[in-house]
Amino acid sequence: MRILLVEDHEALRSMTAAYLAERGFVVDDVGSVEAARAALDIGVYDAMILDLGLPDGDGRSLLTARVRGGAPPPPALILTARDALSDRIEGLNAGADDYLVKPFDLDELQARLRAVLRRPGTRGEVALGLGRLTFDTISREAKVEGRAVNLRRRETLVLETLLAARGRIVVRDVLEERLYGYDQMVTPNALEAAVSRLRKALDEAGAGVRIEVRRGIGYVLRAEDEPS
Repeated sequence: MRILLVEDHEALRSMTAAYLAERGFVVDDVGSVEAARAALDIGVYDAMILDLGLPDGDGRSLLTARVRGGAPPPPALILTARDALSDRIEGLNAGADDYLVKPFDLDELQARLRAVLRRPGTRGEVALGLGRLTFDTISREAKVEGRAVNLRRRETLVLETLLAARGRIVVRDVLEERLYGYDQMVTPNALEAAVSRLRKALDEAGAGVRIEVRRGIGYVLRAEDEPS
């Protein structure tokens, strides 16, 4: 899952981004309304964590801004020092899905973020499956007939993206966008390496699926008994 973190306090932003990255999220972090708008125009996000008191405006303006292709902004969790009841009401009425007051606990932030992502209409399916493989997009667990499949963070992100599009080609650019933040350098063979590790793990687990390569285009995930 890819998250946009909008927070102008640099140390807090770095700490929060690192915490979420360690727990399987891809995080793009910015410190202003302008930078957030630019990120929303070029990226596709599952959710947004949003401070209100930003140096160039109120973060609430991002809750109603249309983004690339005229789409609505992603679901948002407000994270702010404004603790008055009126501020909470205004934030929720402006379109936020949840509201957390600083100072906050990182574990609570993660729990609230995952709760936002579970709500109907905020993102794709919670439970994905193909062949003998199942994947929970909230717990980030892949299983084959109830047995856990041990995957690294990037293999997990590849699997989630391919499963969500099962049977359809996912182009390289989309996969790379899901795996890396916009400020991270993507090495030439990084995606191929992640796909190779994922393919090996699924084969060893007997997942009943196969990853097909479309040279120069991308990848497609199919059940092993499904024709190409």
